[in-house]
Amino acid sequence: MTSAALAPMSGNSLLSDGGPALGDSEFAAIARIMMAEARIHLPPTKKVLVHSRLSRRLRDNGLKSFKDYIDFAQRDAEELRLLVTALTTNHTHFFRESHHFDHLRDVLMPQLQRDPARAPVRMWSAGCSSGEEVYTLAMTLLGTDRAQSEWMRGRDVRLLATDISEPVVRAAAEGFYAESITEGVPEAYRRAWMVREGAGYRMADTARALVSAKVLNLFGDWPMKQRYDAIFCRNVMIYFDDTAKSELEARLVDMLKPGGFLYIGHSERLIGPAAERMRSRGNTIYQRTDGAS
Repeated sequence: MTSAALAPMSGNSLLSDGGPALGDSEFAAIARIMMAEARIHLPPTKKVLVHSRLSRRLRDNGLKSFKDYIDFAQRDAEELRLLVTALTTNHTHFFRESHHFDHLRDVLMPQLQRDPARAPVRMWSAGCSSGEEVYTLAMTLLGTDRAQSEWMRGRDVRLLATDISEPVVRAAAEGFYAESITEGVPEAYRRAWMVREGAGYRMADTARALVSAKVLNLFGDWPMKQRYDAIFCRNVMIYFDDTAKSELEARLVDMLKPGGFLYIGHSERLIGPAAERMRSRGNTIYQRTDGAS
């Protein structure tokens, strides 16, 4: 890439393909919107990405400049939601960072199975994207064959999947994945809990029945009243500044049962009050060790 390609452009100029350019002032305005709506930090290095993802929104609305688009989005709540959705990164795959699911299977599940009170089991995939994570959770709990899922018979087990993006939440609820997406699923799990459908696989009814997929802004109000045995919030906090990370992590810890586990991404860490209430139990695996409400 030449240095000229990185030079600031006027918001009224056009690119060589005839599309409107994204000026520095317009990018700054979009960055402020993302911070206000989703606490997502957009550094200047994301300018090309922002231009690419929002250019279609300009075309769909018949607008000729990013300034006009920003003015429109700030007046229209639905377009504001679509702006945030367009700039939300959704990248995931089945059994990503598999050591987390090994820990779930080998450490947490035996604890749940030994619970004499047979208390409800609650787990949350926060920032679920298109659902691969929450269905990996479901398959891990169910095991590789029907016999291994017997411990769940008569047990109240529910998995919550949330994301700020409505399209990916719909995809999670549908539970259908192209064959290429399922290549990382071990064959025993795929055979037990996936059903061939056309050019891909749909999650079996038993797995889908465990999952409830909802739109949720992690920095908005949380309607959930129960606490969780495990929360997966992985590769989400990399998009936030330290203030937002500290706030979110503290709220996540509050939502854990005493002794519950928080799983975060490989490049993430606990900071602020959350770090004082948790103990490391493995690579990016933390357990709530205080009993405070």
